[in-house]
Amino acid sequence: MQKKPNILILMADQLTALALPSYGNRVSLTPHINRLAAGGVVFEQAYTNSPLCAPSRYVFMSGKLPSRIAAYDNASELPSEVLTYGHYLRHAGYHTALSGKMHFCGADQLHGFEERLTTDIYPADFGWTPDWTRPQQRPSWYHNMGSVIDAGVCVRSNQLDFDEEVVFSARQKLFDLARGDDERPFCLTVSLTHPHDPYAIPQRYWDRYRHEDIDMPAVGAADVAADPHSLRLRHVSAMDDTPVSAEQVRNARHAYYGAVSFIDDQVGILLETLQETGLADDTIVLLLSDHGDMLGERGLWYKMCFFEGACRVPLIISAPGRFAAGRVSRAVSTVDILPTLVDMACDGNRPEAPEILDGRSLWPHLHGQGGHDEVIGEYFGEGTVAPLLMIRRGNIKFVHCPGDPDQLYLLDQDPHERHNLAADPAQAALLASLRLECSQRWDSRHLQQQVIACQRRRRFHYQAQSQGLRRAWDFQPFRDASQQYVRSHIKLDTLEAMARFPKVDGHGG
Repeated sequence: MQKKPNILILMADQLTALALPSYGNRVSLTPHINRLAAGGVVFEQAYTNSPLCAPSRYVFMSGKLPSRIAAYDNASELPSEVLTYGHYLRHAGYHTALSGKMHFCGADQLHGFEERLTTDIYPADFGWTPDWTRPQQRPSWYHNMGSVIDAGVCVRSNQLDFDEEVVFSARQKLFDLARGDDERPFCLTVSLTHPHDPYAIPQRYWDRYRHEDIDMPAVGAADVAADPHSLRLRHVSAMDDTPVSAEQVRNARHAYYGAVSFIDDQVGILLETLQETGLADDTIVLLLSDHGDMLGERGLWYKMCFFEGACRVPLIISAPGRFAAGRVSRAVSTVDILPTLVDMACDGNRPEAPEILDGRSLWPHLHGQGGHDEVIGEYFGEGTVAPLLMIRRGNIKFVHCPGDPDQLYLLDQDPHERHNLAADPAQAALLASLRLECSQRWDSRHLQQQVIACQRRRRFHYQAQSQGLRRAWDFQPFRDASQQYVRSHIKLDTLEAMARFPKVDGHGG
């Protein structure tokens, strides 16, 4: 039986699969990700189950759909009792650690991770709770078009501050694991915030691209009729109040590509660290994103919808000694990651889970044995006032939201989703079956009531917690300086021998 593998999870934020050469993009420059894809398994049709930061991450960590765990929006709490891959892998004997973003809201800021190396970039409180009862009220804290209008070059940003700390901490952790005496395998999650807007990146990344080579949206706002959800997204992000020029669109996409190259450089640093520490041959590497970015397609920006730009994500799994390189065309999603990680930890002999999962393991796909071809999506965040639901199966994508016209696309014939076939008589039988499936799978009215009640409680909670002495939930990393570097209670030779890698015998004077 093979030794249990180490697992390194590399997560980008708002990285659409459509921005990577491994998925057909002809503009972006990502040599490190390209090499990872060339030696790994590329899931060509991978999706997020909820195109918003916190819900997508809760799903990815728990193997459960948003409605199962009340993961409605970016101020939703992940309850402590919800099991995550952190719990599952610790139970299987792994050391689990997180460096970077996971957008946990609430008092529990670990959720199965044995340790966190950094704080989060986003708040842990309930301040960003939407209000479905006031659809015309645009939240002051939400996206606006400043990210597009002001897109371009920067010297520094809070996202650069954060991501460089994340990578430094992760790299140090890999060295500590390599030179430490903990015999357990590890699962280290490194979660960066680029290429999430605002679209601003240093000159050296901007200059990797010629401005005239930046591609423009394939489908403009005037090329397709706006569905009601898209109109609500335009309102909630002030897109209609702030027209953008073609040059501003190109600037934003240029900066986004620069940020993608920044991510690629960080991937390269961490993969090089695996080689330097001698851990590469024993480590499975997963690269993925929480959701995508519309980048001006259909006149939309950011995420929050089930169009391909927002919900298609990269998913690359590389372990050349374990999985043959290849490409998987079946539709899978990030809810499938937890059972896959457990299969990796148990060499496919996954023990019975203590609960029912919504995700299905990608183990058969990784071994060329077929596997499922289905994605279920749920969105309960800003820009909707009722559950936005999606079924993706085979070449079919069906999107349903009570009160809105249905959307039906055949993606093999219409990859840009220009033609909604929901009113096509030739698709009447298919549409009827999908509507029936929706009604059997979800009670939309009850879900809507649950979401509104939860929103009301959290807004009240935040207002109460803001009165008087405020106790923040934001994670505070602790570093014991008394155990770092040179300290008088540790013999110098012993300390230097412990800290040096590769190890040497300490015989100095």
